Parts: sequence; structure tokens; C-alpha cells
Amino acid sequence: MPQSTHETRAAPVRVACIGECMLELSAAEGKPDLRRLGFGGDTLNTAVYLARIGIPVDYVSAMGDDPYSQRMIDAWGSEGIGTGLVQRAAGRLPGLYIIELDEQGERRFFYWRQQAPAREIFSNERTDELCTKLLNYDWLYLSGISLSLYGEAGRERLFDLLRQFRAKGGRVAFDSNYRARGWPSVEVARREIRDQMGLTDLVLSSIEDETGLNNVRNAEEACDFIHGLGPRLVVIKQGGEGCMVSVDGRKTHVPPVKAAQVVDATAAGDSFNAGFLAARLRGADTAEAARLGHRCAAIVIGHHGAIVPRDAFRSGLGEPAI
Repeated sequence: MPQSTHETRAAPVRVACIGECMLELSAAEGKPDLRRLGFGGDTLNTAVYLARIGIPVDYVSAMGDDPYSQRMIDAWGSEGIGTGLVQRAAGRLPGLYIIELDEQGERRFFYWRQQAPAREIFSNERTDELCTKLLNYDWLYLSGISLSLYGEAGRERLFDLLRQFRAKGGRVAFDSNYRARGWPSVEVARREIRDQMGLTDLVLSSIEDETGLNNVRNAEEACDFIHGLGPRLVVIKQGGEGCMVSVDGRKTHVPPVKAAQVVDATAAGDSFNAGFLAARLRGADTAEAARLGHRCAAIVIGHHGAIVPRDAFRSGLGEPAI
């Protein structure tokens, strides 16, 4: 029988980002007393930038049935993000946060989110169906903020999913993104985040998170500590100092990309994560992946809000991105 001359192409890697997106009120450019309505959330920010780089990605969350929820879902779809796993809850509203900036562009957040339906995706009547669907992805991406939403029962259901997912060959990426206000105590956060790291292949953390949670003194110690929990690939973001990448304990410092201007540091880490993961999914080595992450972050911090204009991001990144 003659052999086919058609080239066999591998199916694209499928990524699902899990978490919460909220309405965002940020300072209007040039008008500090006015607020611009947008949306953001750490894992959603990463999903947006993954999609803009060209990685197939779906978002996993729950929203209300109000017009603001619909506007957000429509906006995600316009970015190329899959929304088929976004649950809708009748009579509920999404969370909201306000960003306040200081003169250096550093930010403080104020939240209204306790009743947001995103908190219940691993503890409602649709959880089993959701988990079954998530087993079909190649990568799952979540954060410490994601973990803080779900409560003990929800986190245990999530951890059970991740065990099944990895047993089937799936990979997990996790940003510790520790925010004390979201947890009952630092002890609970420390325990749950460490348990999560034991179910993770790629950790994307920061020196601030690791010193606050694990009392490490520097990025090298942070990498060694996290490797001890199981992950083989660890990235410790260090802000203006770049990042430390460690593969099975072999560490490399990757310097930052200088930003043209610093306006707002919101989503710098989230966009870095998107660049790093996208590059790795396309076969780049870890140093090259970190450089793309730094390029993404340098663009994002030059604009207000978590999600920067699409044209500005793409033109800043250049084509092709990788």
C-alpha cells in the first residue's frame, strides 16, 4: 500500500487558565481623579497575553447573568480566549476591585468580591462535569489567588483533579501569587500553597511571595526550597533585577528587559508568565522563555491597567513573538 505523502502535524497544545476575573476601576490616563472601567484578574490576564501570543487557551471561571459579566465574556472571546467552560450564575454579580497607584507606579488594591460566583466552581452541582472536561487539556494554569477562592473543600476537589490530570500526562503551571487578605491566615496559605506545589510541574513565583511565605533570603534559596516540594522547573521573578530560572537545581539568572516607561506595574508578573509559558510550549529553552516573559512585562508596565491595548502589546512584542 503506498505511503501517504501528507505531513502529519501535532495537535496544538491546549491550555486552561483557572481563576477569577473581576471588574477593574483604574486611574484614567492623565486624569487621576477619574476611574476607567475595565476588567482583570491574575489568571485571566495571563490567558489574554497567551492568546495574543498565539497559544490556544480557554478560561475557567464563573460569572453572573448581569450585563457586566456578559461584556467581560464577550471581551475574552474577542481576544480569542475560549469561554465554553465559564459558568453563569443567575442573580449573581462578579467581583470588583479598584487600583490606587503611588508616584512610582506601585499599586494597592481594594476588593469587593466575597459573593462572586467564581468562588464556587469546585463546590457546586457542575463541578464533576467541569473536572471531567479539564482532564482533556494539556496544561492547567492557576495561582495562589485561585486557591484562596475555593475554601478547604473546594481546594481538596481541585487537588484531586490535579492528581488525576497529571496521572494522565497533563502538566500544571502555578504562580504562588500570595495575597494575605485572601487567606484566613499565613499558616493556611503556606500549607495549601505547598500542597499545590507538590502537584505542579512549572512554578512561576516571585521573591516577595517566597520571602513572605517561606522565609527564604534570596532567589537561590527559594528555588531550592520549591524543588524540595517536587517541581522540576522553577522561576523566581525579581522585579527590576530580572529572574532566576532553575531546572532540577541548575540555576540561571536572566536580566530584565528595560521598559520605555513605568506607568503601572499591574499584571507585570501575569504577562511575564504568559511569555514564559508560551515560549516553552513552542520549544524555547528556559533562558529564551524568560527573555520573552521580560519583554511582555516591559510592555505591560508602560500602560495603565491589567490589560493593555492589543495593538500596543503586539507592536511592542514584534512579529513573530518567538
